Amino acid sequence: MTRLVVAVGGNALAADGTFEAQHRTVRETASSLADAVGNERLVVTHGNGPQVGNVLLEAEAADTPDRPLDVLVAETQASLGGLLQRHLDAALDRSVAALLTRVLVDTDDAAFDAPTKPVGPWYAEVEAERKPFETKRIGSGERPFRRVVASPEPTEVLDAEAVDVLLSSGQAVVCGGGGGIPLTRTVDGFDGVEAVVDKDHTTRLIAEAVDADRLVFLTDVSRAYLDYGTDDQRPIESVDAETARSYLEAGEFDEGSMAPKMRACAAFAEAGGEAVVADIDAVESALAGEAGTVVHPANNSDS
Repeated sequence: MTRLVVAVGGNALAADGTFEAQHRTVRETASSLADAVGNERLVVTHGNGPQVGNVLLEAEAADTPDRPLDVLVAETQASLGGLLQRHLDAALDRSVAALLTRVLVDTDDAAFDAPTKPVGPWYAEVEAERKPFETKRIGSGERPFRRVVASPEPTEVLDAEAVDVLLSSGQAVVCGGGGGIPLTRTVDGFDGVEAVVDKDHTTRLIAEAVDADRLVFLTDVSRAYLDYGTDDQRPIESVDAETARSYLEAGEFDEGSMAPKMRACAAFAEAGGEAVVADIDAVESALAGEAGTVVHPANNSDS
């Protein structure tokens, strides 16, 4: 029986307004996944960017004490993971486990020297200057500043063995939410880190740990492109890992969106698997390898 790891972007699980709208969005996503996976053993990871942003907005509006980012990641892992678990369990012919997932990061990661990941509310310049955390000008207008934090790559998924055990028992697993709870190892155990972990690489590490056959990133674009956003824009339908690496080195993909996904796909394909980046609205075709951008080992021929 094949093993499939599917990453669902946080924006695909976001909904404006009420909890009922969020509930409906997650239910629709879970239903689409269940219809597409068949009998494959399934792991689902998910983003949480909009959800963490909403919590930070609420804390700012209510003037409540700040909670560390590792705590906010854990909270949104639990809330979103629980919703996905509930709706996948109802739609699949097997039980579903939701697992709070921890990841190790290296404090020497270069990402800590130059934080770039925007989170939370927008600020005017005078407000930004008073904040106890680093802010940067991200947009335009009267409130162009946002908090920025490091987005390091994970070095280890601490709960990967538990995911594998659950998967081997026949359960589907929801895990790795928001890239995992960021921790560093200490003499006494672990400390939380003020960071947002690269969720695409966490997903790739999970896929490798459970010996997945395929890794699928579902996002809000149909596939990866060369010369994206120009008159010469060209879709990439199928590419080997070596060529994908050359595109990455040439700067073909935006670091804020497609580059981490293609980097994770290339690494997974180099280990012998097949990876796909596709639109979540084409989930069935994407899971069958018939839509999106397929990244495969170098010894396979491109279509």
